[in-house]
Parts: sequence; C-alpha cells; structure tokens
Amino acid sequence: QVQLVESGGGLVQPGGSLRLSCVASGIDASIYHMGWFRQAPGKQRELVAQIFAYGSTTYADSVKGRFTITRDNAKNTVYLQMNSLRPEDTAVYSCNAQRFTKYWGQGTQVTVSS
Repeated sequence: QVQLVESGGGLVQPGGSLRLSCVASGIDASIYHMGWFRQAPGKQRELVAQIFAYGSTTYADSVKGRFTITRDNAKNTVYLQMNSLRPEDTAVYSCNAQRFTKYWGQGTQVTVSS
C-alpha cells in the first residue's frame, strides 16, 4: 500500500518560514518524480515545485527564489523549504509522486497571516 504523509504545515506570519516534509512508504521514492502542489480556497490546484528522479527541479514563477524542494532518498522523503512567506501562499499543500502512476498525500494546511 502506497502512502504519502505530509507534515510541517501551520500558521506563520508574513515573512516567516516553514519546512514541509513528505514521507513515502510502499514505493521507492528515489525513482519517482516528486512534487508539491497547493490549492487555495476557490482556486485550482497548482504545481509549486517538482524534483525529478534524475535530480533537476522546477518551480512556479510565484515561488522562485523563496521555496526550495529537496529529497533525501535514504529517508524516502521530500522537503519543501518555504521562506519569505506571503499571505497569498496560504493553501493546502499536497505531495505527489509520479512515474507510471500518480500518488497523492492528504495535504497539510499552510496559513500565512498576521
């Protein structure tokens, strides 16, 4: 059974930082393309950042220079370091693993507010 479990969300003030974690079980995450998506109320889900199995990364324009996606294959875990957070970053953040099949985590809430 494949599971992706996210953690690290919460309430943070504008300008603050959070680090999200996504722990995979039931798959070897090192051979999957791993991504973080987010969905704000009333908006469509959007790709935030992706790290490919061969190591390259891609980011949404809105988070470039502020967010960093990394992976620790020994821990079967992907991270999203989020700095300089803005109110518009408020959303449910979900982890995704993709190869021939897509798997999704349940998501973790990130709220940026003073």
